[in-house]
Amino acid sequence: RAGAMLAALAAAWSLLAAAFLAALLLLRRAPAPRPGGAGLVISGLFQDLIRYGKTKRGCGQLPGWLRLLQVPKRWFTHFYVVSVLWNGFLLICLFRAEFLGESFPSWIQDMHHALGRDSQSKDAGNEHFSALLVLLLLWLHSCRRLAECLWTSVFSSGVIHIVQYCFGLGYYIAVGSTVLCQVPTNVRNGEKLSVQICWYHIIGVMMYIWASLHQHRCLAILANLRKSRSGKVVSLSHSVPFGDWFESVSCPHYFAELLIYVSMAITLGMHNVTWWCVVMYVLFNQALAAVLCHEFYQKNFSSYPKHRKAFIPLV
Repeated sequence: RAGAMLAALAAAWSLLAAAFLAALLLLRRAPAPRPGGAGLVISGLFQDLIRYGKTKRGCGQLPGWLRLLQVPKRWFTHFYVVSVLWNGFLLICLFRAEFLGESFPSWIQDMHHALGRDSQSKDAGNEHFSALLVLLLLWLHSCRRLAECLWTSVFSSGVIHIVQYCFGLGYYIAVGSTVLCQVPTNVRNGEKLSVQICWYHIIGVMMYIWASLHQHRCLAILANLRKSRSGKVVSLSHSVPFGDWFESVSCPHYFAELLIYVSMAITLGMHNVTWWCVVMYVLFNQALAAVLCHEFYQKNFSSYPKHRKAFIPLV
C-alpha cells in the first residue's frame, strides 16, 4: 500500500512535469493560428498562462477581461513568505520528532498513514535526518529568495496571471509536504533516532551552497542593471546582463534553481524516485521560462551574444 500511494505522489509530480514539457513543445512547434478564428483565442489563452513579466510583451494585446486576471509580478514575494512559514513549520515538527522524540501533530500522522508511511524501516534514522536536512535547505532557500525579493531585486510593472500566482503559492506548500512524505513518521514513544552523516549529505550540501551562491550573484547582476553605483534605482527598463554564468546562458538563475533541487535529491541519497520527479518538474518549468526569456533577449537586442544558450550551458 505504501508503495502504491508514494507512486501516486510521484505520478502527480510527473504529470506536472509532463504538462510543462508539453507547453514547451507547443511553444516551439505550434503553427501560427489564423486571424479571427477560435485558434487565435486558444493561442492567446495559452500564451497568457505560460508567459509572465517581460515575456508577455510583444505577444499581442490582451482582451480586457484577461487583463483583469493579472497581478503584479512583484507578488512573487508572497511565494517565499508562504514557503518560509509553511516549510519552517514542517522543519520544526520534524526536528522535534527527530531530536526530542516528540510526536507529529495528529493531522500529519493521518496524512502519512494515508500514504502508508506510518511504519519504520531499517534505515529510519537516515531517512529522517536526510528529510530534515532537505527541509532545512528548502527553508534556507526560501529565506534567501525572500530577502532577495525584498532587498535585492528591482521589479518593474510586469504582471503574472492569477492562475500562475495561485499555482506558485500551492507549489511551495506541496514541495515541503512532499519531503515530509518520504519518511516514516509513526509515533516512536519518545525514542530518539540515531543519525549518521553520509557522503551524499556532504556532497548535496556543498552543491547546494555552490548553486545558491551563483544564483544570488546572477540575481544581483540583474538588479544592478537598474541601479546606479550608489545602489539607487535609476531605471526599470531591460538590459543585456553580463558576468558570472550569464556568459554562457541567458537565464543562469533558472539553471541554478535546477541545480539546487538536484542537490536536494543527492542529499536524500539519490534513490528517492518521488524527489527526482520533483526535479523533472523543476527542469521543464524552468526550461519553459528560460526559453521565453531567451527569445525576448534575441528579439529585443540585435547585438545579443549568439553563443549564449537559453538554460543549460552547451545545450
